[in-house]
Amino acid sequence: MTSNDLGDFLRAHRARLRPGDVGLASYGRRRVAGLRREEVAVLAGMNTDYYARLEQGREHSPSPQILDAISGALRMDREARDHLYRLAETLPDGHRTQPRETVSPMLSQLLDGYTNTPAFVLNPALDLLAANGLADALFSPFGKAENLARMTFLDPAGRSFYAQWHRAAEAVVSSLRQATGCEPHYPRLHQLVSVLTESSEEFAMLWSSHTVYGKTHAAKELIHPEVGTLSLTYQSFDVRGAPGQQVVIYHAEPGSPSSQALSLLGSLNATRRRESTPER
Repeated sequence: MTSNDLGDFLRAHRARLRPGDVGLASYGRRRVAGLRREEVAVLAGMNTDYYARLEQGREHSPSPQILDAISGALRMDREARDHLYRLAETLPDGHRTQPRETVSPMLSQLLDGYTNTPAFVLNPALDLLAANGLADALFSPFGKAENLARMTFLDPAGRSFYAQWHRAAEAVVSSLRQATGCEPHYPRLHQLVSVLTESSEEFAMLWSSHTVYGKTHAAKELIHPEVGTLSLTYQSFDVRGAPGQQVVIYHAEPGSPSSQALSLLGSLNATRRRESTPER
């Protein structure tokens, strides 16, 4: 980034517009392409000197209201407006794009391409939006594999599935706490926290601690009733174009007992699917 990316961005968008594009009359000889600074200031309802300081890099803390006014004056689309906020290091006031709840077909195909390792997609509320076959098999001990937080605190299988349940519980609560800071207007998240607080004393206690950290790469120690102990690491990736979604991929050390156990789990799952598929 340059020292004045915000100013460069504003000038570029100002240069793309003509007075007629925004309902203004053109007068006098125009020395620059596009709108003049004072015209943008009038459209945005602000002092011309203040807008000039923004472009010149002499003003560094515009409010969300100021950015809203400028983005409207410069006819910015959603992507440009979001980028304006990022350049200004300011969060929109209640206008953040809500997390997407559906997974694209291409992403689903990508998950299915991981045949030897569990892979799935989460939203900020830790809902399982999509999973490949091995992830489905991994989470099969749970009554409903729909939400990692509910699975951890409300499903009895969680106590035996996580070898170190208290560590897993702390990680879940911390992840949700972080999500409330990133997605303060996300109804699904607040609904989930409310249900868990009412239904689980342990969740309520951990939630009140206000511990915050995101997903780490620490080992997951799991116990699956069909294949035994699994020691897995994982990586998580934000999905571009799908706000709030993360792809999580579990991984076992090649040649390790856990890798062999995952292979066995995959074979068992494939066998069950073949047996459940009607013959034609």
